Amino acid sequence: MPPASLPTAPAATSRTLQKGQQTRAAILDAALTLASHMGLEGLSIGALAEVTQMSKSGVFAHFGSREELQISVIREYHTKFEEEVFFPAIRQPRGLPRVVALFENWIKRVAVEIDSGCIYISGAVEFDDRPGPVRDALADMVRAWHAALGRAIEIAVEVGDLRPDTDPLQMLFEVHGLILALHHDARFLRSPGAVERARAGFERIVSHYAAVSVAARTAATRR
Repeated sequence: MPPASLPTAPAATSRTLQKGQQTRAAILDAALTLASHMGLEGLSIGALAEVTQMSKSGVFAHFGSREELQISVIREYHTKFEEEVFFPAIRQPRGLPRVVALFENWIKRVAVEIDSGCIYISGAVEFDDRPGPVRDALADMVRAWHAALGRAIEIAVEVGDLRPDTDPLQMLFEVHGLILALHHDARFLRSPGAVERARAGFERIVSHYAAVSVAARTAATRR
């Protein structure tokens, strides 16, 4: 019986690369959980090595520095945020239904983060006055989300669901303010009913900016 052939160099390299990617993904997942509870500043190679039961050198091999680790966590958080909030919402019809879906998905995400924390918000507090690559990465991710929500509002104006004189940036500011208030009251003050108050606030914002025809339809459905 002929001896089994040894794996070719490309095949062995491919398996090694795949294993390395899986290990990095596992480390990143653990880092995201850690950062959600302790903040980005709570991340360290040592703490992550302890959580993943790896050596510090093993973790360091995948993330060459603490800064690189923090930036990778921010990007991973943004990817998951898009998967849970943005992509499901864009399957809704253009206009107000999509804006409502974006807010509802955001609320659902916040409801989960009440017990852990939002990296966007905690990161803004940690790095608001600390220029550098980590702050830049965090700000870029938040701006990307704001741009997506702002564009959805603009489309709602274009299709006639919101008044022609609607200022998308102002409406975006007001909606974002609701989310910040929700995080503060639900997570810090532990106020019951914070989610319901945020939804009520959003309904008032929509009512203010809604086109006359949309406002009339909404009023009719509530009778």
